[in-house]
Amino acid sequence: MIPLLLPSAVRRILRESCTIAVVGLSPNSERPSHQVARYLQKAGYRIIPVNPGQSEILGESCYPDLRSVPVKIDVVDIFRRSEDVEPIVREAIAVGAKVIWMQQGIVNETAARLAEEAGLIVIMDRCLKIELEQLRGSLSRCPLPPSGV
Repeated sequence: MIPLLLPSAVRRILRESCTIAVVGLSPNSERPSHQVARYLQKAGYRIIPVNPGQSEILGESCYPDLRSVPVKIDVVDIFRRSEDVEPIVREAIAVGAKVIWMQQGIVNETAARLAEEAGLIVIMDRCLKIELEQLRGSLSRCPLPPSGV
């Protein structure tokens, strides 16, 4: 089982990360993926929507997969069913992402082990928005300005 990260480790991830690819981001504003991504965007993070059925979400160009994203990805935030996570993790490893974040309710131990063996930090079954809300007072915005695509 993947160990639970301490708040200080989560704080460091959120402070040092600038670009978050949101896999499974929905254009529907009522969906949790949309609400989380919009919150992250308003908090100063660069959001990269990954959804093969869309061309733009939240004012950002949308990509069909992680390999198509033309910028460096710090965090891969996954809004997909647990059984769909492993191929996403393999792509995240291939593109050099630093962190795999499986949203609340998403757990895949095999994919997590694969990511950890490749040197990525793994967070499972936790909501990025909730974590950021809890730590917001102790965080500064992304240290680097987001780069354009």
